[in-house]
Amino acid sequence: MDERKERHQDMEMRVACCTLGCKVNQYESQTVLDRFAEHEYRIVDFSDFADVYIINTCTVTQIAARKSRQMIHRARKHNPNAVIAAMGCYIHKDEGQILDGIVDVAVGNRDKMNILSLVEDCQRQRGLRVPGTPEASENRRGPRRGPGREQTRAFLKVQDGCRQYCSYCIIPYVRGPLASKEPYQAVAEARDFAEAGYKEIVLTGIHLSSYGKDLEKPSSLAELIGLLGQIEGLHRIRLGSLEPRMITQSFLDSVGGTRTLCPHFHLSLQSGSAATLSQMNRKYTPDEYGKAVDLLRATYADAAVTTDVIVGFPGETEAEFLASADFVRTIGFAHVHVFKYSRMEGTKAAERPDQIPEEEKQRRSEEMLRIADEGSRHYLTKYIGAVKEVLVEEYHVDGKYWEGYTDNYIKVRIPAEDGYDWRNQLLHIKLESMDVRQHDYYMWGVTV
Repeated sequence: MDERKERHQDMEMRVACCTLGCKVNQYESQTVLDRFAEHEYRIVDFSDFADVYIINTCTVTQIAARKSRQMIHRARKHNPNAVIAAMGCYIHKDEGQILDGIVDVAVGNRDKMNILSLVEDCQRQRGLRVPGTPEASENRRGPRRGPGREQTRAFLKVQDGCRQYCSYCIIPYVRGPLASKEPYQAVAEARDFAEAGYKEIVLTGIHLSSYGKDLEKPSSLAELIGLLGQIEGLHRIRLGSLEPRMITQSFLDSVGGTRTLCPHFHLSLQSGSAATLSQMNRKYTPDEYGKAVDLLRATYADAAVTTDVIVGFPGETEAEFLASADFVRTIGFAHVHVFKYSRMEGTKAAERPDQIPEEEKQRRSEEMLRIADEGSRHYLTKYIGAVKEVLVEEYHVDGKYWEGYTDNYIKVRIPAEDGYDWRNQLLHIKLESMDVRQHDYYMWGVTV
């Protein structure tokens, strides 16, 4: 028996995970790690030495796909003898064709929850010790560990799959059909999070607006929010990305009584040009989007509206880009994620001959980011002097401050006070100043 195998016989097994991409991936990584923890694995940071490395990949852009490959190679460098397990959209898209000899276990999205057994099969084939399984672990649900150093918010995946087929997006092909979690299952999992100490949950899904439509007894996102709002100890419910068409007066009337619902709405835009939206196969117009925002702001005085915008979509003319930029400026978003169009093989947009040159995409990106920063500054200005409740998440040693978020997702930094540990506490903070730089924004505040 070689030295490496002897070490496995005598020491606990360690697992590390790197998660790329969306909040759904974050939820799935969290679930996978909980299963490893139940089987007596010690969870360590991805930069540490581990016996098993899991990379939850993304392929929504070429940059994300490249980052997925890089992290797989990085894991192998950390420990050449480790079991390297890659899962998710990048693997699903190119399953069986990538990284031969680098990855020991590769599974697409449909088999993510089988990764523990596949890793243990690999360990057995190598003659390594496989940690034991606690009794009745099959019947456990939700997290065994309370809020840790990295977060006090928990991600609750309630939906998977998409059937929108936007012309630039590969996700419907790698995530499969709609699949919603039954309301009682989602409520049970959320209750477990609350009992474990989490004060906020984020509802996630590949196409969250479609929640419940595929169930044998159809449900809806509004119905689920109402049920979650009744959970004792759960202080905040935050929504993932929504389609603009989801925001109707009926929807807002339904969720308006849920006091724990955060007034933060991420409405996917992608372009403010009607012509470009049509080419993207987005199923709304800028006018319809604007009306949805008006409804939100009429219902929630503190509503933070955030969004995603793509620049340089194939065939996007200068006039269409300017129309998109003007629309973003007019709406006045709290925050905008700006993406340069990334050509993704297998999508309709990738086949178009009128691709925009990279240098032009970069110019448009910089201009849109400038407009986005202006919007963030304008949004934050009205909160100077206001007192807001902040859920404190983490301590930054380098700057000696705590950081957390308001219900409307303003990042707040609070100078540390000796002897006070504010992690996972809800504090009333007076917001005194703001800072917007490098396309990020936050405010400084003090306890009151």
